[in-house]
Amino acid sequence: MELPVSLRSDPSAYPNKATELSRHSSLFCNFGWATTMAALLQSPPSVSSRWTAIFSPCRVRRCEKLCTVNARREDDYHATLKALQSRGRTPRKSLGQHYMLNHSINEQLVKAAEVKEGDVVLEIGPGTGSLTNALVNSGAMVVAIEKDPHMAMHIGDRFGDTGKVKVLQEDFTRCHIRLHLSSLLGCDGSTGNRPNSTKVVANIPFNITTDVVKQLLPMGDILSQVVLLVQDETALRLVDASLGTSEYRPINIFVNFYSDAEYKFKVPRTNFFPQPNVDGAVVSFKLKQPADYPEISSPKTFFSMVNSAFNGKRKMLRRSLQHFYASDAIEEALSNMGLPTTTDLDLLQMLRDKD
Repeated sequence: MELPVSLRSDPSAYPNKATELSRHSSLFCNFGWATTMAALLQSPPSVSSRWTAIFSPCRVRRCEKLCTVNARREDDYHATLKALQSRGRTPRKSLGQHYMLNHSINEQLVKAAEVKEGDVVLEIGPGTGSLTNALVNSGAMVVAIEKDPHMAMHIGDRFGDTGKVKVLQEDFTRCHIRLHLSSLLGCDGSTGNRPNSTKVVANIPFNITTDVVKQLLPMGDILSQVVLLVQDETALRLVDASLGTSEYRPINIFVNFYSDAEYKFKVPRTNFFPQPNVDGAVVSFKLKQPADYPEISSPKTFFSMVNSAFNGKRKMLRRSLQHFYASDAIEEALSNMGLPTTTDLDLLQMLRDKD
């Protein structure tokens, strides 16, 4: 069963809506302008780390020699093409499929995530298994989610004897990843600590980056770090977009809310097959635990407010947010912040930049 996140408010702390909005004025500015919802966030039950018998120690020991020999094989253009042809597959640019040909890039990905012996790593779209190979070499236990049934079978055949890879044949954007990981890790919320050795390392199709980020970053109670190879322009936008610029969007608030993001390194397009029209880049997200999130009553409502404000950037906030609060409550909150009642998002961002 999916782990619940407990969010409760303390009505006594905020006597009225205007005070509630005013109380979050500092977060409204300091946290990318946005927090106008009020409540106290109580730490939800975290998870305990218990790797199940899927990767039994005896099985790993029995296959250790075979695993070592198999893992040393590096993937290059010919090995990738042979693996695809053996399954009757060809890369589809429309699906954002670009296979990594440079083994050293895969090793840098693993290094960026600080993967060590015994870590549990979720890999999205393993393809021919070049990154999976590097993860197995590092000593990690890999949960590989592959949409293509032919390539899922390939991964199972290639790494089945290692005892270190579990393959899930599913579409990541539609699967219940929290449910899968909770089940595999034995997460029952009985302790106050998350399994810090559980991470995500993946070379994902560029066209699903936003979906992947939105699904993984709120999982700080299970995951400690997410390292993704994405389009270079997207990586820069996620990490370096400045408040008040045209590149600053709701996704930036989402990223900052749930994580600390860092641009790691650029990956030239010549390292992919087929070669895309853009360069790639590796970005790392250190996930925050729920107790470290800004104090709001409901993330879902909060991000709905964020989207409403951005969709009406030139509208006064008392109008763009009127579906959430009465206009007079918004005006009073703005007055308490020392702002004119006609403030819109552009003005708020400009004032924040001056600070």
